[in-house]
Amino acid sequence: MLEGWHEFYLLLGTAAATLMALLFVAASVGVGILSRRDPEATRAFMSPVALHFTIVLAISLIALAPIHDRVGLAVLIALAAATGFGCTIAVMPRHFQQNVEWADRVGYGIVPLLAYALSVGAAVLLGTGFGYAPHILAAAQILLLVDNIRNAWDLTIFMVRQHRPEQ
Repeated sequence: MLEGWHEFYLLLGTAAATLMALLFVAASVGVGILSRRDPEATRAFMSPVALHFTIVLAISLIALAPIHDRVGLAVLIALAAATGFGCTIAVMPRHFQQNVEWADRVGYGIVPLLAYALSVGAAVLLGTGFGYAPHILAAAQILLLVDNIRNAWDLTIFMVRQHRPEQ
């Protein structure tokens, strides 16, 4: 069912891998900034962004794999999306503390949950042979990628603002 989507998933996976590498660069530039104040912040904000990019990459790789059984394809996509959903649920309490802005609550918590729920739903529909399932899956992956571009930018700006050159 995803045969016509080769270039889309090739580009999506490449974007996710590239953004993951850039996130590593940003993290190395901002070494110690998040952990100095609150090591939980790293787990609540930096780690989920890395996870989301990884899951976009994983779903892209699954979509590109020569899997001819639509149920097997659907199960693999659902497992990847369910993993992201579960990890997002696990860190969401940190996103809803008093000192977290609403934009961050939406960007780091609500939007990824929506994208993963759509991905799981698309996987179920893919397994049943629903014709628009590939479109729903693609929309969910685009939503997750774009949201985490926003989140990576948010983290980078935060680290730049915290960085104080030595006197």
